[in-house]
Amino acid sequence: MTDQMRAIEITAPGGPEVLQETQRPRPKAGQGEVVIRVAFAGVNRPDALQRAGNYAPPPDASDLPGLEAAGEVVEVGEGAEGIAVGDRVCALLPGGGYAEYVKTPAAHCLPVPDGMSLEQAACLPETFFTVWSNVFMRGGLQGGERFLVHGGSSGIGTTAIQLATVFGARVFATAGSDEKCKACTDLGAERAINYKTEDFVEILKAEGGANLILDMVGGEYIPRNVQAVATDGRIVHIAFLQGPKAELNFAQIMARRITVTGSTLRPQSVAAKAAIADQLREKVWPLLSSGRIAPVMDSTFDLTDAAQAHARMESSGHIGKIVLRVAGE
Repeated sequence: MTDQMRAIEITAPGGPEVLQETQRPRPKAGQGEVVIRVAFAGVNRPDALQRAGNYAPPPDASDLPGLEAAGEVVEVGEGAEGIAVGDRVCALLPGGGYAEYVKTPAAHCLPVPDGMSLEQAACLPETFFTVWSNVFMRGGLQGGERFLVHGGSSGIGTTAIQLATVFGARVFATAGSDEKCKACTDLGAERAINYKTEDFVEILKAEGGANLILDMVGGEYIPRNVQAVATDGRIVHIAFLQGPKAELNFAQIMARRITVTGSTLRPQSVAAKAAIADQLREKVWPLLSSGRIAPVMDSTFDLTDAAQAHARMESSGHIGKIVLRVAGE
């Protein structure tokens, strides 16, 4: 290994064009950490928010974008347990995934599921950590409940639909075109709602309301979610594409005993994210290895084409995950 590596940095806050190739020192594993030679890196909405100057990395994290990757472990730090040089892993990252090498806590690494390529595995960590922690750990989704996920054709949405379906929930999803709605029903959604032509509030109210709503839209959806959720229902917010502010009638929340919560993944402690990884390893990774669920992939771009990958994501034309090819298989 050389001491330098190729990487994509954010040269200034702005549009996709500010993503430029650079040379950086190769990271070294610290206490409890590993270094991964990156084969593929996932592209996610938080990367675009960071690029635009709206989502600063934690103080101790790399300033390079990239919150998930798959590849081979090439260095193991002191105290890193259960992992060895040469292991093929996918990992949740504090940042730095748009590079040839990245370091991350060993506890945030998971094995590449049986029969899955590194390209597919790079699609897993950010979305599966987010969905599992918010839909099942925080949201408490149970079999037989009605679950509404907004943005059903996104990486988060396609993951949430599959997991909720396999664990026995009745799944409803919103999406912005008939093609995207079909993708949602093909993955197991009972009903896909084209939000441009249909009203998800009326549809869910006719079903008795959603027991759980996963929302990444915000804005005008915030009060509409309260209308669409069932008595004793839960609403979990994970992003705000339309902004975080809205006017709410809290009398409805009190009278119908609605729980409104949410979380962001990146600022959580190493231990908290390790606990999510442990649950995924036990309850979800066997489903991936058996092929009962799988990541939905939209497109793959070379690392040097990271700006094009961001443009693709921000066009909202994609269905599923976008990844960057760093070194390949």
